[in-house]
Amino acid sequence: MRPWMFGAAVVLAGCGGSGTGETDVDAAAGADTGSGGASLAALPPVGGKLDYQLGGAYTPPTGVQIVSRDRNAATAPGLYNICYVNGFQIQPEEAAMWMTDHPDLILRDAGGAPIIDTEWNEMLIDISTPEKRAAVLAVERPWLTGCHTAGFDAIEIDNLDSYARSTGLLTEDEAVLMLHAIADVTHGEGLALAQKNSSELVARKAELGADFVVSEECDRYSECDTYRAGYGDHVLVIEYRRQDFTTGCSAYPELSIVLRDLDLVTPTDTGYVYDGC
Repeated sequence: MRPWMFGAAVVLAGCGGSGTGETDVDAAAGADTGSGGASLAALPPVGGKLDYQLGGAYTPPTGVQIVSRDRNAATAPGLYNICYVNGFQIQPEEAAMWMTDHPDLILRDAGGAPIIDTEWNEMLIDISTPEKRAAVLAVERPWLTGCHTAGFDAIEIDNLDSYARSTGLLTEDEAVLMLHAIADVTHGEGLALAQKNSSELVARKAELGADFVVSEECDRYSECDTYRAGYGDHVLVIEYRRQDFTTGCSAYPELSIVLRDLDLVTPTDTGYVYDGC
């Protein structure tokens, strides 16, 4: 790990599951993941000031200690850097690549049409079988290892809850197995892994292999206590409405909470919003 000193290193237990899940994950993750062992990784500093920069990297506001950026962005020197990876859905700008190189890994309906998250215009990735999960991990492994190479300290995997938008074609169990496999690779790189949203999966934290939480709008939807029940104060919160940010700062002064605009634009763009507590 790089020599930032915001938080103490902690031992992250291996992601060992039970029953057929272990076999599935071992096959998907590969022999070099260290599944079932222990990995040293440092977590974000509890209560550290946060910025969420997925819409474009910029110099963080004064006092920020933790920043999340896209996997293709450079890290912020001297801060705890979280690498954003869309692990369960396909970024619109990468759709052509998936259609050409991995058409069989796109979730499709009975007629062969891709299943799309219409809110973000993102095709869902097909993780419905052990073979599919292994193939998806082969695509995403360079992204995960690239986060390490680029100097990130942790990874957040987005759209863990894509099964809820899959028209019944994916299950919660399949999502858990997929994140478990990703966790093995992430921990093998010496990085921490964030559970992104999906409060209904907190009770399955051990199966997921996640180490902390990145939650969007947990104050708005009254989910912060659920996350804290599983992860303690290792919860990073992004709110998009001032009233929810204000409520959260008052109710959870020990958490890292940031107010951002929904489009996550940079300070030079109209509509930029940032506040932190």
